[in-house]
Amino acid sequence: MIVILSTGHISGAHLNPAVTIAFAALKHFPWKHVPVYIGAQIIASFCAAFTLKVVLHPIMGGGVTVPSGSYVQAFALEFIISFNLMFVVTAVATDTRAVGELAGIAVGATVMLNILIAGETTGASMNPVRTLGPAVAAGNYKAIWIYLTAPILGTLVGAGVYAAVKLPDEDGNNHAKPSLEHSFRR
Repeated sequence: MIVILSTGHISGAHLNPAVTIAFAALKHFPWKHVPVYIGAQIIASFCAAFTLKVVLHPIMGGGVTVPSGSYVQAFALEFIISFNLMFVVTAVATDTRAVGELAGIAVGATVMLNILIAGETTGASMNPVRTLGPAVAAGNYKAIWIYLTAPILGTLVGAGVYAAVKLPDEDGNNHAKPSLEHSFRR
């Protein structure tokens, strides 16, 4: 929540490549910026993971997310919590009827609830680079495919479902904001 509130007006608070891809797919973010944003997200993930490894070694395993249940259960949970996250993000960042200033609180609360739901079973990643950096730093790639695919699929479906259920106003306007960054500048 704090990072979203403190960087939203700068970059739209793009912390998650799954969210970036979903916004581009729904035309709320330009595809030409996607590679640069994802590159920055990957670099930030590696920097954070290797910093944790240096500072907390050997106390901590580097923040690696691996499922404690079955792979099917982990995939389903990561898909569902990523869907939940993106549904909320799409609502607060693309609909002019939402209060943009509260986006950080809504997204932060959703992340917290998702962690309560899936944290014990999957680590509640919801973010491919949240898992990728620690996996590389620790050399632990167990079930990484789940964390690289389920969040992307979940966010694509979550954004699509919000776009499908969003009600237009009396004039037929769908209340779409021109870009993700705009929602944080209101």
